[in-house]
Amino acid sequence: MAEKLGVGIIGCGNISTTYMRLAPLYKSIEMRACADLNPEASAARAAEFGLRDLTIDELLAADDIDIIVNLTIPAAHFEVSKKILEAGKHSYSEKPFVLSVDEGMKLAEIAKAHNLYVGSAPDTFMGGAHQLARHLVDEGEIGKVIAGSCHVMSHGMEDWHPNPDFFFQPGGGPVLDLAPYYVTNLVNMIGPVKRVAALATKGSETRTIGNGARNGEQIPVDTPTNIHALLEFENGATITMSNSWDVWAHRHANMEIYGSEGSLFVPDPNFFGGEVEMAKSDGDIKSVPMWEHPFAKPNEDENANYRTVGLADMADAIINGRDYRCSLDLALHVVDVMLGVLRSGETGQFVAMTTTCERPEALDPDAAKALLA
Repeated sequence: MAEKLGVGIIGCGNISTTYMRLAPLYKSIEMRACADLNPEASAARAAEFGLRDLTIDELLAADDIDIIVNLTIPAAHFEVSKKILEAGKHSYSEKPFVLSVDEGMKLAEIAKAHNLYVGSAPDTFMGGAHQLARHLVDEGEIGKVIAGSCHVMSHGMEDWHPNPDFFFQPGGGPVLDLAPYYVTNLVNMIGPVKRVAALATKGSETRTIGNGARNGEQIPVDTPTNIHALLEFENGATITMSNSWDVWAHRHANMEIYGSEGSLFVPDPNFFGGEVEMAKSDGDIKSVPMWEHPFAKPNEDENANYRTVGLADMADAIINGRDYRCSLDLALHVVDVMLGVLRSGETGQFVAMTTTCERPEALDPDAAKALLA
């Protein structure tokens, strides 16, 4: 097996620049080519990052491409990933990698038949701050996890995104777009979810684009934009989760975990770094010194951004024949949780999960350093 796997990208929108820019950080991957339904988009990215500009069919057939990253819109993720696997390539997708559990199971069947890997973002739970929080939980610093809360709330992205339409259509919304970061990090720290309940509404029937060539254009809202959920985990912990694009301002913390011996305050799971705080039984909240973890160090101004580490970890796992952290089982369970939340919002009933998964292996500082070039 080669020491470095060749990577291609399908979908050359905004997020593609992150993968192309950060891939050189990692020893197991080399970005080589890109493709898009819009030839101008792929040509521009190829020129910007020194990649080969290919058609989608050419990329699927390329002998030097081992993994293809699927950066298309969520509604296209399943069909594109299916084509990637049927072409004999490993698939890594942006979140959510599918929009139904059945789609995820079909990809799992194809991957197993061809001895291929399927991975999915988010990989931010591998960040130094979140792995520190995981370490504190594992070491029993807050005792048994009993409860918690997490909030990701704003007024949406129509003010800054030039083409925000898909965010407000089925497959979008604050649950499928943002909850992957939160649910994945909760599973990373606590384990799989047993059942969920939710209330779901939408604040308005339309949104107005606030920038770019379409400034002032109204777009329809066809998915809930204000969802408040309750997650019961298999270990008995209960977590409230609020996801809303109908909030102008709030003072809720991103994530708090409450244990029998103390409380843990976790930074935004949408990012790799941030301050971890903890309180013991005296209730005194103190900052936890950040450990020497490479994925906690700022590398973009004051921000730690190591997106693509999930892809690199999967490539390293392929090379060395081990389990990988951004696995299909984890991603599918997170999709199951999110769809259960939306279904409960529609029906008013608790929804039991049909999938489960193991917690991904912890990524301590030494294991993280081993992934870097």
